[in-house]
Amino acid sequence: MCGIVGLHLRNPELHPRLGELLTAMLCEMQDRGADSAGVAVYGDPTWTPPGHGAVSLLELDLPADTVAAGLATTLGSPVEARVLDATLVVTAPVSAEELLAAARATYPDALVAGFGTDLAVLKGVGAPRDLAASWGLAHAQGWQGVGHTRMATESAVDPSGAHPYAVGPDQCLVHNGSFSNHATIRRKLRAAGVEFDSENDTEVGARFVAKALADGKDVEVALKELCATFDGFYTLLVSNRDSFAVVRDAIACKPAVIAETDDWVAMASEYRALAGLPGVENARIWEPEPEVVYAWTR
Repeated sequence: MCGIVGLHLRNPELHPRLGELLTAMLCEMQDRGADSAGVAVYGDPTWTPPGHGAVSLLELDLPADTVAAGLATTLGSPVEARVLDATLVVTAPVSAEELLAAARATYPDALVAGFGTDLAVLKGVGAPRDLAASWGLAHAQGWQGVGHTRMATESAVDPSGAHPYAVGPDQCLVHNGSFSNHATIRRKLRAAGVEFDSENDTEVGARFVAKALADGKDVEVALKELCATFDGFYTLLVSNRDSFAVVRDAIACKPAVIAETDDWVAMASEYRALAGLPGVENARIWEPEPEVVYAWTR
């Protein structure tokens, strides 16, 4: 049992409240999984300044200034590094791919939690409420956020096993449930040259979707192919900087609810995580159907 939350803001007047709203949603799901938690925030001008590439790093036991200096030497460009609990978010006025390559070359033992031009991914071990406070999540801004509270079933309780899995540019995936054939699919993806950072079954789904997107497929096709390939019980939320999509397995035993207004689209494992959103009393609210892909584009 895990908890998923996601919020896509259509109304720019709500962008300053993204972190406040996402924090309330995430903390409401704490009793669905208090082992660890993570969030993906799109568009915060402090964490990911406009025009800058951003990379979120874990398992790097060095001061932020040291990391920034090392990357600046590799890039020949100024770099900023910000510590947010266990995550180090680095940004530079270069492409996200260029910054990512520099990070991997300079600190090969670090775990990349996410990368993009607008994406900050934060992960940690512990109670979601405590992690949200340590990140200062309530003060974040942006147009989209995704969160996950984890009850570990498939791999160790550590930052590498926390969601979201953000393995493609400005992409992330969160998952409630389990994939029963993930080992077989991992072997096939590895044979195709895909590398993995953890033994978590969710990472297999994220790598599968990221490969499909890199091959030129859109998110709806990617998720339909996932449903045809993966066995198990799951609710998934997949996002990039411009889209927000939800799908459930054929039996749909993992809970999910979607709400939509002119100002926002939101989903969560349970309605109580949506109950505090502005204007929710006027929202269209429904339970997603099995294997139907629900997608919105910014």
